[in-house]
Order: sequence, then structure tokens, then C-alpha cells
Amino acid sequence: MGFRNDKTGFPDSILASRAIIRKGDYALIPQDGMVNNVIPGFNNCDCTILSSPKIGATFVDYIVDIKSGGSVNDFGGDGVETFVFVIHGEITAKAGEESFTVTDGGYLYCPPSKVMNLENKSTETANTFLYKRRYIPAKGYSEPPVVCNNVANLEAIAYEGMENLKFYNFLPSVENLSFDMNFHILSFELGGSHGYVETHVQEHGAYILSGRGMYNLGNQWMPVEKGDYIFMGAYAQQVAYAVGKDTPFSYIYSKDCNRDEII
Repeated sequence: MGFRNDKTGFPDSILASRAIIRKGDYALIPQDGMVNNVIPGFNNCDCTILSSPKIGATFVDYIVDIKSGGSVNDFGGDGVETFVFVIHGEITAKAGEESFTVTDGGYLYCPPSKVMNLENKSTETANTFLYKRRYIPAKGYSEPPVVCNNVANLEAIAYEGMENLKFYNFLPSVENLSFDMNFHILSFELGGSHGYVETHVQEHGAYILSGRGMYNLGNQWMPVEKGDYIFMGAYAQQVAYAVGKDTPFSYIYSKDCNRDEII
């Protein structure tokens, strides 16, 4: 059964997919083929689990449509930090007892001692991106604070000095080393690209919000577009550039940070 693309029944063409899975290394998951996962606590929701330890990630990503009256209950806590980004719609989001109204472009980070709860009290479906990861403490630092904000309030930074590639930083992980992860948006104008092929220890989970691009993972070029999901494991070679007519190629992505490696 189709989920993200609403395609069901007999296909109009041959069965094919752009999906590429290299467990522990990288993966491309287009929305064609994403299916609904039934999860206790995700009530009146359409939900797909994207990255997970089964693909080699240290985190779990989800794309979740919370329908009117729907909810996500008791998400995270007990050592697991969580994050939600609202792609479109409006939700009431709680971090423990703190309550926030989060709309298009808004997000909430919930530290590992607090449980996240989400509810859609509006009449329209809310399209959200969720993340969870077991928090890694750092000696001498308490846990991070709750952070609720909106991309509209963030400074657009020229990525490594390139004016046609904008970078948005969600959490104050540079100033506060209690954070062991962060979220960002990269937005490529047409002609924009990374300055070099990146190869680093950090993992990424990336959901494409707009436009089209060409992404190189593990020295393999692949076309990507809005609605696709990419997992990039530690040391996976990665670089991208925008293609298309007039829509920026942008994606939201996670990154682990601020911790030494365990031996």
C-alpha cells in the first residue's frame, strides 16, 4: 500500500525505485515506497520510520502526519532526547509540563529527562518530522535546556562564505556543550553546492523540504527531490548541488556533535 504518494492498486508502469540502501553507510529513501508504520502512542497518525539502528543509525527519524485530533504520546524521556519540526500545520507540543504552539517552520527540542507529547487540535493535518536519540552525557555539564523556536527567527548564514548556500542553526550547541546533537537547514540556490566532498565522523538524517538536487553518497551520484529522505553514516562521502528551475533545494538534517569517541 502506498503511503506518502497515495498510490495504491495496479501500477501504471513497471515496478522500479530510486531507493538505494547501503546499511551502515548511506541510504536514499524516496517517498514512493514509504509505508505506514503502526506504533503504540501514535494515535490517528500516518507515520513512517526512516532511519533506525536497523540501518546503522544511532538515532531514529520519522515522518509523521498528525491528523485532526491525533496525537503522539510519551515520546522520549528516560535518557532519550527528542526533536520535532513542523513542516506544515499546527500542533500543541509539550516538553514535560511546558506547553508550546508550534506552526510551519517551528520546532521543539526536548532534553532526555522530559517526555514529549504532541497533539493536533486544529482541523487540518499537521506534517511533522520527528527524531529521537539516546543522550550522551558529558562530564561537568548538566543536560541541555528545552528549546522552542521557528526558522523564521533564525539568521540565514552564508555557508562557508558562499552566498548562494544558506545555513540555519537550530540549537545553541556551539555555545553550550551539553548538547550532543543539533539540527540545521541547508538551502541551495540554483548553482549552489558544497565547497568540497565531506567525509566526517558525524551521522546525518536529512529530509528534503523543497526543490531538487544531485547528491553524491559514497562516490555515487543520485537525483533527489522534495519528500525524499537520506541517511548518511559516519565517514560516508557526501556532497550535493541544486538543479531545477526556480525552487531552492533545501533540507533539514540532524548532526551528532560535542562528544569524543568511545573506545
